[in-house]
Amino acid sequence: MKTFSAKAADIEKKWVMIDATGLVVGRLASLVALRLRGKHKPTFTPHVDDGDNIIIINAAKAVLTGRKLQKKVYRHHTGYIGGIKERTAKSILEGKFPERIVEKAIERMLPRGPLGRVQLGNLRVYPGPEHPHEAQQPVKLDIASMNRKNTRIA
Repeated sequence: MKTFSAKAADIEKKWVMIDATGLVVGRLASLVALRLRGKHKPTFTPHVDDGDNIIIINAAKAVLTGRKLQKKVYRHHTGYIGGIKERTAKSILEGKFPERIVEKAIERMLPRGPLGRVQLGNLRVYPGPEHPHEAQQPVKLDIASMNRKNTRIA
């Protein structure tokens, strides 16, 4: 028996839409990263981008559990000496781009490198309910019904 290896021409990508209202950020990110990589398919090949295209709507309504809203800190470096900047999750959610919490959680669950960057390009995150991808006819994926721990009432 030969080992199956998917080729770029054989891959069939689907469009999937997820409503993040009330979903726990870490559990959502974990399932999305799995689908972006293509690990949910029997034809998974580690060196090929065979994951789905994913649209996440209402990302601003995703929920952090425990005291992460006050205690979780996101750091970045400006590039200058002593240029480490910090922001809490609460300040990001109340800011201009609240969807970045979900984007960062998913980005940090994907592999680093060229393939990981391509797979992250298949993700679209929107803070509200509207998105410009109706022409792709995305299939709705209900993550809340997969496990009762996937949702929290804020």
